[in-house]
Order: sequence, then structure tokens, then C-alpha cells
Amino acid sequence: MQYHTAILTISDRGSRGERQDVSGPALRKRLQETANFVVVAEKVVSDEPEEIKKELAEWCDSGTVSLILTTGGTGFSPRDLAPEATMAVVERPAPGFAEAMRSASLQITPHAMISRAVAGIRGTTLIVNFPGSPKAASECLEVILPALPHALEKLAGDPTDCGS
Repeated sequence: MQYHTAILTISDRGSRGERQDVSGPALRKRLQETANFVVVAEKVVSDEPEEIKKELAEWCDSGTVSLILTTGGTGFSPRDLAPEATMAVVERPAPGFAEAMRSASLQITPHAMISRAVAGIRGTTLIVNFPGSPKAASECLEVILPALPHALEKLAGDPTDCGS
């Protein structure tokens, strides 16, 4: 099964063209290496909560995207508001993804404690926040990648028992 995926990069400088985003392309590259994921949309937006919420809600409500990965805006800077924007559009939290990413990242750097990334569900779409660093984003994707197909199948209505 293939899962339609969107990648939203959250960066003031990136949205103004002052820096080239490399985290979004790193996530796209890794997803394209698997047979299960097709990136159908990518966008760079500023760190404005309303702009983030608009994109997330539109992609979720379109019914064509199973997974949204955001990158950037998850730290302690005053403009890092991706988690708040994400939680404003989700209907159900999915904390295990962010917990797993932080836990694995702590084995690499104590700075993982600074991550405020969240994950949640809107309709049949899973949204997961990733760090803005391409290295950290790639490492975090590797942590959750094995669980994503099962999670997305369940979101799509797969009725089979999880233990079977």
C-alpha cells in the first residue's frame, strides 16, 4: 500500500527565500527510498501559526493525504510555534511518535530535551512534527518509520486486530 504524504517546512527565512531548506528534501529522499510513501505535496511557510494551521487543515481535510511531516519550529525560540499550531488542528493526540523520537534522540544528544515536537490525528491524517535540522529530522524519521504503515492502515479503517 502507498501512503500519500505532504511535507511542510516551517521557517521564516526559508519562506522569504533567505535560506534553502534541506530538512524537507532530506525527509522526502528517505521516504522515496521506501515503496510505501509517495510525497504528493511540499510547501515552505513562515513561523506564523495561522499559516501553519491553514496548510495542515487544508491537507488533512482534502482527504488525499495520509501523513503530514512538518519540519522546523519545534524548539524554544519565541517563533517556534509548530507544536501549538499542530495541536490547534488535530482532533486526537498521538504522543507515542514524539516520545519515541525524543527518547531515541536523547541517546545522541542532550539537546533532544529541547524538542517540543508533537503528533496528532485529524480525520484520517497523521501529523508529526520533526526538528528543523536535517540530521535530526532524518534520525527521527528512522525511529518512527517502522510504525507508520500500521498506524496509517488503522487510520484508514483497517479492521484487523493489531496483534494478528
